[in-house]
Formats: sequence, structure tokens, C-alpha cells
Amino acid sequence: MQQERETFKSRLGFILISAGCAIGLGNVWRFPYITGAYGGGIFVIIYLVFLLIFGLPIMVMEFSVGRASRKSAAKSFDVLEPEKSKWHLFKWFAMAGNYLLMMFYTTISGWILAYLFYMIRGDFTGASPSEIEGIFGGLVSDAGACVFWMAVICILGFLVCSLGLRKVVERITKVMMSCLLIIMIILAIRSMTLPNAGEGLAFYLTPNLENFTKSGIWTTIYAAMGQAFFTLSLGIGSMAIFGSYFSKDRSLLGESISITALDTFVAITAGLIIFPACSSFGVNPGSGPSLVFLTLPNIFNVMPLGQLWGVFFYIFMVFAALSTVIAVFENIVSFAIDLFGVSRKKRCWSMLSLLSYFPCHAPSASISGAVFRPWEKAPRYWTLKTS
Repeated sequence: MQQERETFKSRLGFILISAGCAIGLGNVWRFPYITGAYGGGIFVIIYLVFLLIFGLPIMVMEFSVGRASRKSAAKSFDVLEPEKSKWHLFKWFAMAGNYLLMMFYTTISGWILAYLFYMIRGDFTGASPSEIEGIFGGLVSDAGACVFWMAVICILGFLVCSLGLRKVVERITKVMMSCLLIIMIILAIRSMTLPNAGEGLAFYLTPNLENFTKSGIWTTIYAAMGQAFFTLSLGIGSMAIFGSYFSKDRSLLGESISITALDTFVAITAGLIIFPACSSFGVNPGSGPSLVFLTLPNIFNVMPLGQLWGVFFYIFMVFAALSTVIAVFENIVSFAIDLFGVSRKKRCWSMLSLLSYFPCHAPSASISGAVFRPWEKAPRYWTLKTS
């Protein structure tokens, strides 16, 4: 039996949930460190060019496919393709891509949720930069901790998706994205007032020919193009689902411009938080993905009411991660709805039942002798036993 297609209640809901799929770890976690590694201002300019010439047109195309077919990527090309063509084969790559994306995002999102837990408990209070590095190293080295926090993220994501598009997914995403934008602006202002913040801003905004050519010009160009696709979640049909929920009286080009602009604003603002802080605390801005997990706790240690600010920041970092996770899960749920005609709740609860094993067993899991017990304070220096 064909189920009636849900629609967004408002234009703002469409923009924010689509931006939620784009905005997330790609902006806050990845963009700052690859900018530092590939030439600062030069990389930003190349990245913006690729957003305009590739990112924006492809986003419009993905939305168009979804709105024209009123289906997810699992069935959209079956509906739209010319007779005897093979476009429908793309759905298998799209579905595989979304599942792979889920594996990546849920793992990193779990780390962010763990950091929120540590911040609430006060594990970072008074810690030196080396001690904070030890806490992060222990987290990513402990299989039990990683599985536990990833399972919590998965359960939250599927619970939200199970309750419906209009009633919960759209409403929660509006609140999460609004709060995220507000706290990012406040933190950017605070970061730019730290000692030696000007040096970090110069590194971020001033073109750096040495870093630009160090890794190779073409490597830098490929990195900028890859970031443009990564940050907008393009290429695997993950945006098409939101087009399928959108009414036909709206301009997809106009909405795509709004989403791209919002995504770019968050990415640039993330750099305004990260680079001044790096300069102030002597952290290498090109040091890798762990930058967010090592630098930001140091900012909160020197701020008045730093622990409170840290709690708020990691709450909204969790929101940013969850907005992407929910968007990816929405695709995964819609695949089953379109392919098999199952209900939204049935699909979500079947996925949750598969995940129920992990949080029950993760607290006792270990790797190389390091045991994760969430009720214990995170050690500031982790020593893993070797077998």
C-alpha cells in the first residue's frame, strides 16, 4: 500500500533540516584543520569557488530529483529514468554511501557526546593541555567507550526519526540549529578576544603560499573540491530525500543558495573559534581532526564560568552532530519505506533492536587492558596495557 508522502510544515523547516544535513562535523571538525594545512586564505577562496561552481548546482539537482519523484534515492531514478536506461542502478551506490556515512558520523558524534559528559563532570577543569590530550587519547583508544557512545547517538537518532517528520524531526532540528548558531557566534567573539588571537586570525585569513605549495597545488585543489562535496553531503543522494518532502511552489535554487550560505557561515565561524584559540595556546592549527577535542577545553579553562560555557558548547556540538546523524538516518529509514512499504516506526524500531546489544555490553568492553566505566572520572593520563 502506497503511503502518503510527508511534507515540511514551513520553509524554515526545510532550510534548517537540509542545512542540518550539510552543517555538522564537516564544518566544525574538518574545515578548520584542512584550511590550516592547505594555505589558509588561499584554500578558503578555492573552497568558495568550488561551492559555487559544483556544490550549489549539484545540490539543486539532488533536490530536483527528490521533488520530481517524491521518493528517496532508493526509488527516485526508478520513477524518473527513461525506458530501458540504467539510472536505477545508482540507488545501490547511494544506499551504500549513506550507510558508510552513518558509520563515520556516529563514531565521531559519539566522541563529542563523551566530551559533553566529561565537561559536565568537570574532568577538564584545571587540566593542562597535555592532560587534555591524554583524556582524548584514552577515549579514542578504548573500544568499549567508542562503542557505548556511538550506540547512544544511534539510539537518539532513530528515536527522533521514528516520531515523524513534522512532529519531531523538523521541530527538533529548528531548535538545535538555532541554538548552535547563537552559541557559535558568542564563542567566536570570545575566542577573538584571547591573547595573541590576531596571529591566529592572520594565519586563517591571510593567503599562505608556503602551505599552499607544500602539499602540492593539485592536492590542495582536490582537498578544496572534496570539502565542498563533503560539507554539503553531496554525491550519494542524501539531499534528495529533503527535496521529496518539499512543496512544488518553492524555488529550489533560492533554497539551495540559503542552505549553502548558512553552511559556509558556520564553516567560516568555526575557523574564527579555532584559529585564534590555537594561536593563544600554541597549538598547531594543522594538527589534525583532534584539534577540536584538544583546543576547545583549553579555551574554557581560561574563561570566566568556563565549565558552564564548555557544557553549553558541547551541547550544541552534539546538536550539530545529531542534526547530520538524523538527516542520514532519515535517508536510511526512507529507503526501507520506499523499497518495502514498511512504516516509519517499524523500520526505526527494527534498527534500534539491532543496536540494543551494544550499550548493554560496552561498559565492560576493553582494548589492551583499558576498561571503560562511564561512572568513573576520566584519567588525565591513560596508560594502556600491552598484551
